[in-house]
Amino acid sequence: MILAMLAAAAVNADVAQLGWLAGAWTQARDGGVVQETWLQPRDGVMAGVSQTNRPGRKPFVEHMIISAQPAGVTFTALIQDQPPTAFVLLPGGDGEFVFENKAHDFPQRVFYRRCGEDLCAGIEGVVKGELKRQEWRYTRVR
Repeated sequence: MILAMLAAAAVNADVAQLGWLAGAWTQARDGGVVQETWLQPRDGVMAGVSQTNRPGRKPFVEHMIISAQPAGVTFTALIQDQPPTAFVLLPGGDGEFVFENKAHDFPQRVFYRRCGEDLCAGIEGVVKGELKRQEWRYTRVR
């Protein structure tokens, strides 16, 4: 019981390391706007939402959760009309967090890293044998 409590506390602390994501972020590019907002981590959970608006297209909204799970720190994407998709945090570098789900079609990885005062984020994975990658560079709104 004590070991389980210590393990849970360690994973909660790992989620807390992502606290720098908290706040509102935006990127304007090619006439479109992407906004991403994260709440502060609390008790091993962070909640976020992303909204993409592009001229002539329906807005795209994604809800996200970063949470302490038995597999480790997990990023779960919640997209309308799709089942939740979980990505587990890989061991890694300072200031960059890479979540992976090798079984998912695309993306297989979701990443966040600090870019000075900005937030760099992206997704990547292999599609038909070719590496595909999308990246965003957000500035802090508040």
